[in-house]
Amino acid sequence: MTAPAPALILPLVDAAPHFGARGALLGLDLGTKTIGVAVSDPDRKLATGVETIARKQFTADAKRLLALATERNATGLVLGLPINMDGSEGPRAQSTRAFARNLAKLTQLPIAFWDERLSTAAVERGLIEADMRRERRAEVIDQHAAMFILQGALDRLAVLARS
Repeated sequence: MTAPAPALILPLVDAAPHFGARGALLGLDLGTKTIGVAVSDPDRKLATGVETIARKQFTADAKRLLALATERNATGLVLGLPINMDGSEGPRAQSTRAFARNLAKLTQLPIAFWDERLSTAAVERGLIEADMRRERRAEVIDQHAAMFILQGALDRLAVLARS
């Protein structure tokens, strides 16, 4: 018996047909210490925060992510890809791609990359404007960044669906 083929890993536009017409998507903001997780509704209109996972080791992190995907009946995953402002990819982007490759070996869910440039900065500005204390911001920033990433991807998918 052969192992199943790893999941597809594609840019969002190319992954869209593999997500199916309906179903929740899980959005991930991969940090070095935490993973922010967000989920969409089945119609893919709105991203909502789920949790922030304190990173331990890949196996434990992947197990929790895939459990969340199962609980939410996710049809795909959207990973924020930290691209540099000049469009190049540095060590964080390479780390994200490696995480996706390892995760793809454990699931059949398609994995899409979405450019997350400035997402954390934008979220932090919004939380500051909302007058959130620094300690509270630190607790929720990754989850909010995942929501920001996923919402951007959902908005792009909506444009694709109309064209």
